[in-house]
Amino acid sequence: MKPFLSKAALLALSIMPFTAMASHWSYEGEGSPEHWGSLNEEYKTCQAGMNQSPINIDTTLKAHISPLSIHYSDGPITLLNNGHTIQAGLKNTTADTVSIDGVPFTLQQFHFHSPSENTIHGKHYAMEMHLVHKDAKGAVAVVAVMFDKGAANSELEKLWATMPEKAEQDVKITVQMDLNALLPKSKTYWRFSGSLTTPPCSEGVTWIVLKHPLTLSTAQLEKFTHTMHHDNSRPTQPLNGRVVVE
Repeated sequence: MKPFLSKAALLALSIMPFTAMASHWSYEGEGSPEHWGSLNEEYKTCQAGMNQSPINIDTTLKAHISPLSIHYSDGPITLLNNGHTIQAGLKNTTADTVSIDGVPFTLQQFHFHSPSENTIHGKHYAMEMHLVHKDAKGAVAVVAVMFDKGAANSELEKLWATMPEKAEQDVKITVQMDLNALLPKSKTYWRFSGSLTTPPCSEGVTWIVLKHPLTLSTAQLEKFTHTMHHDNSRPTQPLNGRVVVE
């Protein structure tokens, strides 16, 4: 997950000296995931952290976890190609929330990875959507939705219609979208403690991985992967004693 960069921040990056740009992370070559921890002092958690994401969900603990309470009423208004993913931005309101342990988390943005970052019993899905939320204290919770190749996804098609093809291109979404249509009807889930899956790999993130996948067509998947030019998934990380509950 990569935070949104303002135009001023992007300009600052563009005029940095070459040596400073050496810390730029990516999914390939010298900036690939296995090197993230050594690219920049701020990224050291990517290597040293003990609660990193994504993970392989295999052995789980059955617990009496609360049903997921999701309240989405506003759709996205922008779509950004930040060079690492396609990210949808929302109005600066509290209209879209998820309640976890009775605490409301407000949706900040959502974005996509292909193939999926989290795996289920070792299986990668074709694509994974991350809905990134924050509570009033700044704590982060990510709701993840898996996509299998199959029937075309009509709601996803509304986003893909304005797919920004160039890095750092930001476009407005003019069609009305129903975010709830990008969620499976069944909201059963796995839950674990993890991190951001991109630098700085900050930990303390609550992960909610919905069990039931949606579908997207081969053409929809290819449009995303063609735009990204490469896979944009971090390899799974060791559990280090963490428990996944369901």
